[in-house]
Amino acid sequence: MDNHKIEEFAASIRFSGAVLLNDKDGNIVWEAAFGYSNRADRLPNQVGTRFGIASGCKLFTAIAICQLIEEGKLSLDSKLSECLDIPLPDFSEEITVHHLLSHSSGIPDYYDEEVMDDFEDLWKAVPMYTFRNGTDFLPLFQNEGMKFQPGERFHYNNAGFVVLGLIVEQHAGMPFQDYIEQRILQPCEMLDSGYFSLDRLPANTAIGYIDEKDGTWRTNQYAIPVQGYADGGAYVTAPDMMKLWSSLLANKLLTPSMTRQLLIPHQYDPGSGLHYGLGVWITKKDEDLFKYHVMGYDPGVNFRSAYYPGTGHTLVVTSNGSGGAFEMMRLIEEELSKGSSST
Repeated sequence: MDNHKIEEFAASIRFSGAVLLNDKDGNIVWEAAFGYSNRADRLPNQVGTRFGIASGCKLFTAIAICQLIEEGKLSLDSKLSECLDIPLPDFSEEITVHHLLSHSSGIPDYYDEEVMDDFEDLWKAVPMYTFRNGTDFLPLFQNEGMKFQPGERFHYNNAGFVVLGLIVEQHAGMPFQDYIEQRILQPCEMLDSGYFSLDRLPANTAIGYIDEKDGTWRTNQYAIPVQGYADGGAYVTAPDMMKLWSSLLANKLLTPSMTRQLLIPHQYDPGSGLHYGLGVWITKKDEDLFKYHVMGYDPGVNFRSAYYPGTGHTLVVTSNGSGGAFEMMRLIEEELSKGSSST
């Protein structure tokens, strides 16, 4: 890989974040950090800095649900009406856990990316600082009508994962964030990651920044919910995200059969040309599996991470800006492709 080329590219797009690339044996191929975790005090980002990952943690939710399925508390075919006591009267009685996990439930979304352009618009009507639990999101969608019948098609849906978080809470008997901490983060030794509140961020956590057209910037403090939930909003370090991939692929979080179930295509998104498993995106090239990946976008948050089964590489790109992670991932993939074609 041409590390100098990647560094020059990062500078050209004013990338702010961290990059970590490991080989199939878990050895570091390349790591670097760019920009500032705190622009006002000019504190530089580090590879071990905590970054928000937005929807990147939908994978955590999917793993949690699959764990409860293995314990016999749920099944993929469990009806929503059977596994959640919260009344959702206008939702179809045919919605299953599988529909929710695979973004094919048809329920209304609190932030519909097909019709809404700016996530910040949500908080003009409701204060973002009140959103700390799953039930806080319910008034935004629970009384709306279905968008389509369950299983009819793929439609990326944040509200569906909020509902999954509520299901986890009901059947695990604890707050969703505590479940993820105890059953996923701790077993993976992801000791620097968690669902931190914006008004209580721990040390070495990157502040999210929104760049304005006039060259100024502001933090994302009023642009995202004050605390993340099952649809997004966790904070991780790049090394911790590596541990998640390693534990998942080594079947330390789920049985081999359930891990396979999570990683096989369940839906196809014609808009992106990508397949979707359970909480994870799947990219194919010429019908061959290219990568499993997760991604997250929020104001002041940009995240991409992938495992490449063909080579065994794992890549994490975290950013405390609103863009850049996709571009960095694409360039690194191109560099890896050059290396594999020359051997």
